[in-house]
Amino acid sequence: MRLWGRLKSWLQSLSFRTGVIVLLCCIPFYILSFAQMLLPISVSAKGILWTILFGLAKTCQYGGLTILGVEGYKRLKNKLKRKTP
Repeated sequence: MRLWGRLKSWLQSLSFRTGVIVLLCCIPFYILSFAQMLLPISVSAKGILWTILFGLAKTCQYGGLTILGVEGYKRLKNKLKRKTP
């Protein structure tokens, strides 16, 4: 539990911009996790690739949200609302 606490503290100390970048990195991993199903490889290889890519997507998603925190999330949400007509 101590390691998790230190990791969480370190992630929260990173900048807002870093949080947004890490959060956006989950998008290509989600796309790749499902697009790899079109590859002509064995079903077991597809399962392994899906697990790895989907895991990376979730890691980026939760890491980005941890970096942003609640206030950063609200800030990002307000910026996105202002840009849409």
